[in-house]
Amino acid sequence: MYHNPVMLKESVDGLNIQPSGIYVDVTFGGGGHSKAILDQLKDGRLIAFDQDIDALSNAIDDPRFTLVHQNFKYLKNFLRLHQASKIDGLIADLGVSSHQFDIPERGFSTRFDGELDARMDKRNEQTAATLVNTYSVNDLARVFRLYGELKNAYSISKKIVEARSIAPINTVDELKACLASHTPHHKENKFYAQVFQALRIEVNEELDALESLLKQSVEVLKPGGRLVFLSYHSLEDRLIKNFIKAGNFEGELEKDFYGNIIAPLKSITRKPLIASEEEIGRNSRARSAKLRIAIRNDERD
Repeated sequence: MYHNPVMLKESVDGLNIQPSGIYVDVTFGGGGHSKAILDQLKDGRLIAFDQDIDALSNAIDDPRFTLVHQNFKYLKNFLRLHQASKIDGLIADLGVSSHQFDIPERGFSTRFDGELDARMDKRNEQTAATLVNTYSVNDLARVFRLYGELKNAYSISKKIVEARSIAPINTVDELKACLASHTPHHKENKFYAQVFQALRIEVNEELDALESLLKQSVEVLKPGGRLVFLSYHSLEDRLIKNFIKAGNFEGELEKDFYGNIIAPLKSITRKPLIASEEEIGRNSRARSAKLRIAIRNDERD
């Protein structure tokens, strides 16, 4: 089941939709954002991306709508293919869908036993089990430290390598059992969520794909066009915040001769928007969501 998107109205309002414009939803999922965008279009167009084959069954039957079964890191190529090289707005909801979490065999959730998979695109060969059973101690520690922000990254990596030398670790429960002795007391759920987030980010190369999307989005966005990004953890939000602020991922400002900041985007939201308590009550996923909206500056060629 695909649940209602977080901050749907705020996100779609952030696009400032023009009825004849061309818009892109790079995280189609259940189609919640796309349907809301189409409701505001007249003779405009909407191109959506999703790498998850399960999302294709939600395709919208509308001549103004195109669904591309690809990772959004291929944004420019497929926009060119569909004669939409310049667009008026782009939206990205970077959360893992409820649908993906709720199916045990997808291996995204710690709530169920299932294969250690965690692939958003089933066409990719590398799974979470591949990582867990082949990465060195140092490589696993890098993944858990960078993407899970775990303080005991090295010790849990060592434990995994020791355990897999006796028998492969192929399921969610096998990995949890392996790490049971390293789990902080009364913080088990948070610990496992960090472990599985780290594996998922590495399997899907999520931060690399996000960096590529941000860079390409500036190239395809018309001056005055809007970017809307919903993120759910600090690693993503930091990249988005820095890129909007400075046009790079370090957040280092460049200035022209007159001291004006040179950046392709201007933030519309000084601070990220967060969900209301009422929405969080209805949907716990909204608690960690941060919404940032930016506008494309006029090009200075």
